[in-house]
This record gives sequence, C-alpha cells and structure tokens, in this order.
Amino acid sequence: MKAFAQLLDRLSYSPSRNAKLRLLVAYFRITPDPDRGWALAALTEGLPFSFPLRRTLAQIIERRLDPELFRLSRDYVGDTAETIALIWEASTPPAAVSAATPEADEARRVTAASQPPRLGDIVSELALIGRDDLAPRLETWLDGLDATGRWALLKLLTGALRVGVSARLAKSALAELAGFAVDDIEQIWHGLAPPYEALFAWLEGRADKPDVGKGLLFRPLMLSHALEEADWAALELPQFLAEWKWDGIRVQVAAGDGEVKLYSRSGEDISSAFPDLVGSWHFDAVLDGELLVVRAGQVASFNELQQRLNRKRVSKRQLEQFPAHVRFYDALKIGAEDLRAGPLVERRARLQSWYADVRPARSDLSQLIDVKDKAELLRLWSETRATGVEGLMLKRRDSAYIAGRPKGLWWKWKRAPLTLDCVLMYAQRGSGKRSSYYSDYTFGAWQTTAAGTSELVPVGKAYFGFTDAELLAIDRWVRSHTTESFGPVRAVKPELVFEVAFDAVQRSTRHKSGVAMRFPRIHRIRWDKPAAEADRLETLMAMIEAPSGPAEAATAAPS
Repeated sequence: MKAFAQLLDRLSYSPSRNAKLRLLVAYFRITPDPDRGWALAALTEGLPFSFPLRRTLAQIIERRLDPELFRLSRDYVGDTAETIALIWEASTPPAAVSAATPEADEARRVTAASQPPRLGDIVSELALIGRDDLAPRLETWLDGLDATGRWALLKLLTGALRVGVSARLAKSALAELAGFAVDDIEQIWHGLAPPYEALFAWLEGRADKPDVGKGLLFRPLMLSHALEEADWAALELPQFLAEWKWDGIRVQVAAGDGEVKLYSRSGEDISSAFPDLVGSWHFDAVLDGELLVVRAGQVASFNELQQRLNRKRVSKRQLEQFPAHVRFYDALKIGAEDLRAGPLVERRARLQSWYADVRPARSDLSQLIDVKDKAELLRLWSETRATGVEGLMLKRRDSAYIAGRPKGLWWKWKRAPLTLDCVLMYAQRGSGKRSSYYSDYTFGAWQTTAAGTSELVPVGKAYFGFTDAELLAIDRWVRSHTTESFGPVRAVKPELVFEVAFDAVQRSTRHKSGVAMRFPRIHRIRWDKPAAEADRLETLMAMIEAPSGPAEAATAAPS
C-alpha cells in the first residue's frame, strides 16, 4: 500500500503527461503481483467493489474524530479523504508483552493488525467484506498507515483517484514497459480481469499473449482533432469528405459467428446495456458509428441517451422509452477482409454496398454532404444549431483507419456554443490544488414570481473556463460578498455576472429551474454588467432544441 500511495501522491503533483508516464512505468516494473494489477484496476476504474462510503465515513468520524473539528477542517482542506488522512490519530497498541500468555498473544495480534497493509490484501478483502463490516476494518487499516497511505486508501475506496491519469495513459505505460504498441493492449483489454497477472506475464515475456477469444476483439478507434482557425485556412476541401456530427457516443460493433459485441470508444463492452441492438443484428463485420436514441425517425437529445448509459441491465420501460440506434460511418472489417489499411473512400463504398444488402435493424448510415466550396461548408456549419446537429466532420478521402488521434486526417468542427449572462449565487471550495479557493460556481437566471417580483433560480454549475488570475479575483470577491455559509459553500450577494457558454440545454425534472445545461463553462466574467441586466429563465428555455431528424433534415445529400 505504501508504494501505491507514493505513486498517487507523485502523480497528483506531476502535471506533465511524460512525467506521469515515467512514474507509471517505474511502478509497474518494480511492483510485484498482484499489487500492481490492483493498482492498474484502480487507475482504469476496474475495481470489483462499490461501497456506500459516505455512511461508513460518518460512522468513523463520529466514533474516532471530533465532528466539529472535522467539519471545520473539511471546510478548509476541501477534500474529505485528505481531511481524514491528516486529522486521523491511530489507536495506540498495548505495551509489548514477552511472556507466552493470552495477553501476549492478543498484544501481538493487535500489533500485527496495525502494520501497514498490502494493496492486494486490502482489495481482496474488500471484494468479500460486507457493508456492515467495512467501518471497523477500515479503522484498522487507517491505524496502520501514514497520512499519505490513509489518503490513498480512501481515494481507492471512493473510486475517484483524481490524479490526472486516464485509462489510455495507464495502458500506454504498460505498452512502454514492454515495448509494444498501446493498440496491442487495447485490442485484448475487454477480455482481461484484474489483477491482470496473465497480462503482466505476457508483457514481461514470461507467457504467451492472453487468450480472450477469437474474432470479436475490440479494434482501437480512430479519433479526430478539433478544427482550429489555422487548420481551416490550410484546409484543401476537395481532399476531404464531409458529414454531419451527431451528439451521441462513439461505438464499435463487432459481430460474427452468431455473436455481437458493442464496445465504447475506450474498449469497454457495453453490450448488456443494449440488448435491443445486439439482439437484432446477425452479420459478420466490425463497424464504427454513433450510438443515439432515435424515436419515430427523430434523434433525441444526449440527455435521453444518458438514461441508457452506464447500466449493467436495462428495464423493459427504458427499452421502450429510449430506443437505441446506431448510425454507421466506417467499416473496419467485412467478412474476413480487414479494410483498415485502405483509403476512406474505398471503405465508405464497401460500407454502403454492405448496408444495402444487409439492412441491419435499428441502424442507418451517416450521410455525406455534397458541398462545392468552403463558403458553402461555412454556411452549413453556421446553420447546424438550427438543423439540430452537433457540427461537421471532415475526413481525408485517402485516410487509412489509424488507431489513436493522427493529426490532419479527421477534423471535428463543432457548432458555436450558446451563451447566457447569469448571476453567481453560490461558490464552493474546490478539491486538490484548488482546495483553498472558491472555484466551483453555481449561477442562476431571473424569473418572475407569482407576486410579480424577480428571483434567481439556479440553472447551472461550472468550475473551469477562467485563468488562475481570474480565479484569485473571483475568490477575493466571494469572500468579501458572502451572505451565508453552509460548510464549504458560500451564498453571495447577487451582483457578479458570468457569461456562461454551453453546448445545449434540455428540460430536466431534477432541477428547480426545469432545465439543465450541457457542458457549461465560464466564458467571460462580466465585472462591468449590472446583475439586474442578466438574462432571464425564459431566454434559456427558448434555447431548448426540438428533437432532430435524420441527416436529410439539413441540406445534405447522400453519397
């Protein structure tokens, strides 16, 4: 556990990707099994347990800590795990007894229990332990660890490490450890399980490649870059195909030998959440596409798709209310033929011919857009919000299907964001490096009450989009304009206006305002604007988009 704690601590203070990569490679190289495998599972969100940790921590705090001292400390530190780690006082074991007596045996047992536990032992026990037994066991582990170890243990239990390491970066470290391509690991990742001893044996040359089955492997996806002004200026349009960008999630469909798998962009098998899709397909191909909810020919909002995501099982009601659909736009393999090395125009032609023959249920093809020049393409992009699509995709006609994010081959050109002037209502301390600053902001819009007066209602929350200097300025303003405090949260005078940018807005029964913004961020701080001139709720409500139709709803023409 000590080595894992040191790894997390160093990762959290290493902003550079290359520095994080070196730390991960070194850890995986020197750490024995199964500890390194469980660490890998923690970094890739693959741990086999889940606990109601808030209730457990409340029990421990009440029994072992001063609740008021903890509350004040948590307000200052800004992170529960870090606060408990710093304030914890280990129970003092009894004095050593040398005689062979029951008291001596008990003393040795307590002393042994207070020794630093191994990561593998903790995870193995957590996978079996009951929820009611977690609190006393957790206390024993905390007693045997130093402050960094306690912090790491609590982060492990919450499943939110927040050390700036993605699953892709962890897999890249494994690839560098063995001198492989990261794609070699991603292709078999879905068939592996922690603590990954067979994987490490293969990486270190001690065993053959893990057998995860034949045929239905995940092929790492090809990703795009955001189109910037310089890229647009250099773009030679005749070399590219254009198509609409839809607001769903990327998926890969792998089918053959009577079996179908649906993978997310990271290689996670999400088939069990979409039986309506995998149960209706009978073909032999590996296809790339966009997962959507489509109802009566209309593409529903991303908010509706979220009702189907991250579920192990889905109810009959959810299947009926949120019918899943895949819009295909590339073919990696058809039958026994691997198409990835060929140019996009050839893959696209094969996909269209195959689709015309097979016509799989709950699917369609992404349409290509016939444009004459960049002026027409710019006009189409400017109309994407009105036509209900997320933007445009531009793909080189001669591009092979290359895993990862190769520069210059595929561009995504998302529509311009919506903006709204909102009033800051609440500010909360951040976590980690922002734990001493009020960096999480809840903002509202004006609405008219039944009495005819105006009141603010919360419409969103954001914690990025501003510079470090602006963070310091807002933090000072919050401290000097606080009206009430609720633990780490402060209510402030309704005087500071934020220009908030967001991608879309949908109706929501979970929020008092009745709406929810998608990806809100602070676009500008309007120090100059009176709060009374900020926008009203009805302005935001008017931005709710109707469900969008299929691609022909815009001025697209199929290829």
